[in-house]
Amino acid sequence: MSTTALGQDERLPLYQRLRDEMLGKIAAGEWLPGEAIPTEAELTRQYGVAVGTVRKAVETLVAEGLLLRAQGRGTFVRRPNFDGSLFRFFRQVSASGQPQVPQSRVLDCRQVPADAAVSQALKLGQDEPCVFLQRLRLIEGRPLFHERIWLPASRFSALLDIAPDDFPQLLYPFYEQHCGQRIASAQETLTVSAADAELAVILDVAETSPSVVIERTALGYDRTPLEYRLSRAAAESFRYQVEIS
Repeated sequence: MSTTALGQDERLPLYQRLRDEMLGKIAAGEWLPGEAIPTEAELTRQYGVAVGTVRKAVETLVAEGLLLRAQGRGTFVRRPNFDGSLFRFFRQVSASGQPQVPQSRVLDCRQVPADAAVSQALKLGQDEPCVFLQRLRLIEGRPLFHERIWLPASRFSALLDIAPDDFPQLLYPFYEQHCGQRIASAQETLTVSAADAELAVILDVAETSPSVVIERTALGYDRTPLEYRLSRAAAESFRYQVEIS
């Protein structure tokens, strides 16, 4: 049986070359989020390498958060939870004490030039075209978050043909479905600033009142920046809790 050649730089360790090959399959959509990858035995036969090499390549991708081991079931392409920071810091409950998940409403979708901050975050040229989304996250019809989202138009221009009312609750599966772009990870920074006039009106808070800003850069499996997002909420909704032992 013929084996698949590892075509990367031969100066790299063999497990690293195999890791890069496996990552390429995830990035290309050959291995999809939530699906099991081939077994160690199958990968060993396919690439003609030792099982230890396969195991180390898999462990590297597990440590990077791209794969997930399930005892007795196999190893799967990890599907991350990107709302974790929102639900951890802005947990809302109903009158009966049940957790509430914010609903989403896209207000605007249009093409804009990238400003300096967006260009830096997405590694684009100054004024390079972006798809711009404006979105609200609501609880019982009351705005909790105001979000501004920028995406490289070269990858996401298909979204410009979709009416704001036709966007679903979850954006990342929608990106994959319509644009073939898969978000694998994100880097977030949380800061506090004063609410400007626009945010004060949207969230029905006093102008200059404290607001929490979550700045996110979302990355593809190949670490390419795919989305830059600013989520803003009234600080009165923010709760930080940590257990120290």
